[in-house]
Formats: sequence, C-alpha cells, structure tokens
Amino acid sequence: MRTILRFLFLFTSFSSRIAGDQLPELACEPPNYASFPFCDTSLPLADRARSLVAALTLPEKIQQLCNNATAVPRLGLPAYEWWSESLHGVAPNGPGVDFAGPVLAATGFPQVILSAAAFNRTLWRALAAAIAVEARAMHNVGQAGLTFWAPNINIFRDPRWGRGQETPGEDPLVAAEYAVEYVRGFQGEYSGGDDDTGGRSMMLSACCKHYTAYDLEKWGNFTRYTFNAQVTDQDMEDTFQPPFRSCIQEGHASCLMCSYNQVNGVPACARGDLIEKARKEWGFEGYVTSDCDAVAIIYENQNYSASPEDSIADVLKAGMDINCGTYLLRYTESAVESGKIQEEDIDRALINLFKVQLRLGLFDGELAQKRFGQLGPKNVCTREHRELALEAARQGIVLLKNDKSLLPLRRQEMNSVAIIGPAANDASIYGGDYSGVPCNPISFFEGLQSYVPRASFAHGCTDVPCQTTDLFEEAVDIAKEADVVIVVAGLNQTEETEDLDRVSLLLPGKQMDLVRAVASASKKPLVLVLMGGGPVDVSFAKGDPSVGSILWTGYPGEIGGQALAEALFGDFNPSGRLPVTWYPESFTAVPMNDMHMRADPSRGYPGRTYRFYTGQVVFEYGYGLSYSKYSYKLSPLPNKIKLLGSSAETYIDKKPSHAMKDGLDVLNVEEISSCDALRFHVRISVVNEGDMDGSHTVLLFWRPKTTGEGFPKKQLIGFDRVQTKAHGAAETSIVIDPCKHLSTVNALGRRVLPLGTHVLNVGELEHELLVEA
Repeated sequence: MRTILRFLFLFTSFSSRIAGDQLPELACEPPNYASFPFCDTSLPLADRARSLVAALTLPEKIQQLCNNATAVPRLGLPAYEWWSESLHGVAPNGPGVDFAGPVLAATGFPQVILSAAAFNRTLWRALAAAIAVEARAMHNVGQAGLTFWAPNINIFRDPRWGRGQETPGEDPLVAAEYAVEYVRGFQGEYSGGDDDTGGRSMMLSACCKHYTAYDLEKWGNFTRYTFNAQVTDQDMEDTFQPPFRSCIQEGHASCLMCSYNQVNGVPACARGDLIEKARKEWGFEGYVTSDCDAVAIIYENQNYSASPEDSIADVLKAGMDINCGTYLLRYTESAVESGKIQEEDIDRALINLFKVQLRLGLFDGELAQKRFGQLGPKNVCTREHRELALEAARQGIVLLKNDKSLLPLRRQEMNSVAIIGPAANDASIYGGDYSGVPCNPISFFEGLQSYVPRASFAHGCTDVPCQTTDLFEEAVDIAKEADVVIVVAGLNQTEETEDLDRVSLLLPGKQMDLVRAVASASKKPLVLVLMGGGPVDVSFAKGDPSVGSILWTGYPGEIGGQALAEALFGDFNPSGRLPVTWYPESFTAVPMNDMHMRADPSRGYPGRTYRFYTGQVVFEYGYGLSYSKYSYKLSPLPNKIKLLGSSAETYIDKKPSHAMKDGLDVLNVEEISSCDALRFHVRISVVNEGDMDGSHTVLLFWRPKTTGEGFPKKQLIGFDRVQTKAHGAAETSIVIDPCKHLSTVNALGRRVLPLGTHVLNVGELEHELLVEA
C-alpha cells in the first residue's frame, strides 16, 4: 500500500527533461503558424475547434476522419495517429506506439483481470497513472500518441471469451469502479481554465470500449464481426451499460469506442440512440471512435447497409466521429455528393475530435514548456513502477486451495524445489493480451532460485497446448528428487486471445495428465499454479489430496516470478478474490451466443455470472483463501427504511421491524424524491485470527428476500481492502444508497426498489432490513 501512495505522490513531481530536437512535430509553431485563431489559448475550446474546422476544405476535413489523420501543411497541422494502446502498460498493438527509439521497453503490469482480483480502487488508479506517465514520456520522444484506446470494460459474461482477461470481470459494479479509477488516473485531469464547454486539460485521453454488449470473438458459426447481440432492456440496463455510464459520468472519459457487433439488429456504431444517451443523459463530451474496420463491416460483412455511402451516413448521423480504418476516407466524399450526408455532419464530428486534441495541448505551442513536457525516457521502467507492478501482482494472486496449511513453504525446512510446466520458465507469456515489451521480466523459475539452494525446472509439455506426453518422464524424474514440487498449468494466448474464444473449460491438452503423473511421483502433495484470464475447471485437483495447494496467478506481468515466489514462501499473505465465476466443463453446453443473463428453467438455461447462474460451480465469484482466518463484526445497522407520503419523504428507523410487506411491490427509483436521505453506513470490523499480518478484501453483498422480475440471487454492492495485524482488527465503512444498491431492474429496463425484506451479507454474517412505503 505504501508503494501505491508513494507513486501517487511522485506522479506530480517528475523532473527529467528531454532535448528539444527529440520533440515531436507540433501545431501552432511560431513564427509561421501561431497566429491562427485556433492557436489562441485565451479563446474557449469550442471556439478554437470551430475556427479550425472552418479553415479546412472538404477534402482536408475528410482526411481527418480516420485514425491516421493526414497533415495539413498550409495550416501547420502535423499528421496525427489516434490509435495507441495502454491496457495494462504501453503496448504496440496500435500503430501509434513503437519501441524503436530511445525507449526500448515499458513496464509490463499485470493483466487487468488479475489487478481486478485485488478489489482495490487505489491500486487501480495508481496503475493507470503509472501507465500514463510512461505513455506521455514516450509521446514526448515521438514513440506514442496521446489518445489511447483503453480500458476494456465489457462484462466477462461467458467464461470462454478470449478477451475476458482484458476486463475487470463479470460484475457490473466492479467494472464500473475500475473504469472510473482507470480514466481518472490515466487522463490526469487538472484545471485548465474556463470555457463554454466546461472542457478541462488532460494529460492523455482514455477510451472506454467496446460500446456495447460486446463479448464474443469466434465461437461456432458466430464471429464478432457479424454477431447480432440480442439483449433485453433489463440486461442492458443492469449488466452491460453500468460500466460505460460510470466511465463517462464519474470518470469523465474523453473517448468512447463503438463495437463490431450489432445490438438488437443495428450495428453498434450506427446506434444513434445509444450514442445520444451517452451524450445527453450521461454528459459525454469526448469523441466516438469505431473499432478498427467496424464501419467497413456494416456493408461488407453484416449486409446492413445498401452501399458504402449508406454506411457512412449511418454512423455519422448516429454520432460516431472517427473511423479506425479507411472506409470514411474512401467513401465520405461520394456520400456528400449523393446527398446522403451533409458537410455539417462532418463538421460536427471534427469539432468533437479537435476539442479533445485541444484539451491535450496539441495546439498550445511548445510542448516542452507545458506541464508534461519534462517527461522522457528516464520516467519509463522506473523502480517505482516496477514496485507497483509487483504490488499489483501480490494483491491479485488468489489462493484457491491450501490443504493442511501446505503453504506458506518454510525456507529453513527445504533444500530443493522442482517447478514444472512450459510457462514456469517463460516470462514472455506473463502479460497476456495487449502486452508491450517488458523492462526486465522474471520467470517463476527465476523467482524461486533466490529462495532455495537447489531449484530445478522441467518443461513437462513442449508448450502450453500440451498435445503430447513426450516430456513427462523428465518432469517425473525431477519431482521424485525435490522436497517440494510446483506444477504450472493453465492458459496462454494460444488458448484465449482477441479473435479466439475457447471451446473447453478444462486444462488444455494433456496438462491434467501431467499434473497427475507428477503428483504420483512427488514426496508430498504438490502446489498447482494456474495461469490465464479465463476460468478453468480444475475439479479433479480441487478434490485430489495429492494436490495440496492451488494458486491462480492470472497473467501476472513482468515481475510475476517474484510475486509468485513471495506468495509461496509467505513474504505476504494472499488476499486476492476471484473476479469471475469458475464454471464446470458442463457449462460449455450453454450457447455462447445467448446473451440472456437471467436463468430460464423452461428451456434449461442456467443463467450467467454469480448474480443469476443457478448451476454448480468449481469456485464461486469472490472466492479466495488466505494464510489467516478472518471474521467480521457489524456495527448496529438500521432495521427499517420507511418511505412516507406521496412526496416520498424519508427517514431511517433503527427500531426492530415486526412485519414485512409481502409480494412483489416495488417503487420506481425515479419517483423517490430524496434518495440522499436514505443513505447509511455499514461499518465492518475485520478480525485477523491468524499469526500473520495481511491485507484483506471485504465484499458486501445484497439480495432481496422476495424474488421476482428477474431479481438477482445476490449482488455485490460494496467492497474495500483493509490491512490487518496478526490477531488484530481493522475497520472499514461502506456507504449504502438504497436507491442504487438495494434496487434492481425490471423487465421494462426501469430501476425499481423492491418493498419488503432485504438482506445484507458479508462473510457468514447477514442483516435483514425492511423497506416500507
């Protein structure tokens, strides 16, 4: 935790300066190009943007509508690449980033799914701020842009999804909170003067993607490019939209990316109602970009439009501003000539684009004289960032099994350890999807070598897919000789990645056979380490006494080897919690293209995620063990909330209730005039009953005692992370807004507050609360 707080302090105090001849080409450079009105920093942003648009010819305007915007030499405007990537570190997935300059590498932080397992808002913001420093530093030496297309905040709806690893998991509250922290940390907004749009200067631009209901890559006959996501109003409102709403309303993201898929028959980038909702209801003031080639597929793959020009008209009139790809470059002029769009439609898009560039300072003259111009190569791959990457991996690692307290290992009691599995000595796969060039990666094997006198390694399988048993013998041989045996199994990008969903939830290939073969040769129960972003059905190991402990490390980033060694030997107390449900292999019978969240017994549909799934699980959402046992105590809480009168005047009654209103009576949340007056605090004391200090994740759940209208089985409504001493206690307080946290969404997509008994739950404790009208 100290590492995080120290980084947040250092975030505003960098001093490394770069040489002037390394600066990227800038607009508004004196003496020839500084006199244009759009270069006048005293004018409001909107006026400057309109001035710039007015100065462009139609062909010049069209050249600005793609990710690789063309230079306008007569106005002194350099070319600009909008597409850079920064999911969990600066990465070259987009053409805006390269490592062929003074900066040869960037810190490889853990993949998002592992950082999400920490359930730590402070950590999330610190990670985003660190990535931003490195991104801006790389921009200053011409190796990155200023507009980055992250975070990915889609819901991890199906365990087979290849990109679920990029997300904060399956819970909409957690995804929403992650979105807010990432955007605030990454954009680094600060006061930049008043103007008529309320726009503020930014360090960088973050982009919330993929809007919306996007969570299928390639499964069966379905692909992300043509998939029509059939989503109910209920599921849209309470599952798919909340992260995007928070990303914009609370995080103030400056970019929104529309997705490939259709939503109820209409391409996402042509869903004018959804884009309008973001702007008018949520207050979005940034730019909307398509996913790459998402405009082209509207005509060429989805056959939604009658011509390329109709596709252009569909997206521009819907409110999209820029196309990742070349479709608008090729067909916008003919769309204007045919009358399908007007030049005013282009102007609207350009004003949104230029306002973001203005907020980034691209038209403010000499960048080195500005706040972030001092960042450079010395601010990349720093010790502070490496410590932060390590801390994120520590907080995210989840202990899933620990029979007879096999872990932590005791250094003084062992002389040798064997680690087996192709991933055990290959740090190149520890980043997962959207990874850059790591600064100084440490493999699991290398991490262990500093802890024991003799550490040995065997591949066991030739690669992660593990299609043969050819290397089993060597693995069995070193297992026989070691005091402790660790098997690293699970997934990598050959199993799950962009454009690739899984078909099975079991360990790939013959990995299960490898675990069993090694376990039969080991002197004592082995430790199973699981990699990967998606859930794995390891029921065989969960119930096998020869597998003593199981840890999930996700994709732990460049310093994952050290984090795992520290966890194994008890340098810290594991505290991560699973951000997704781990389903059994039988779940693969559920069609991945079925977007319904709620269970439907009439057709044998089990529902999805911990909120609605009715089947058996391997490990439940939020599961995670520790080397300590924890218990909870709740301070006195209200027993009744009563809403009085037609104006819904409210008060909280702490007297015990003696009755409840039966049935499914509900109040529309919009009709409650004073939700603020209903708020109360849940104060939770966390008691560490073990002999080891530890950080502990508190998860507060809610469920209505009455059921109906697709109410969730339970819902996470608050979380926090506390630091505890051995045999000590720590306290946290979570604010509950009944209109938000005790409400649900009905079949019409309206948020309602159920009347009757509600149950709050933390650990094994439950508290009942009556809501009356």
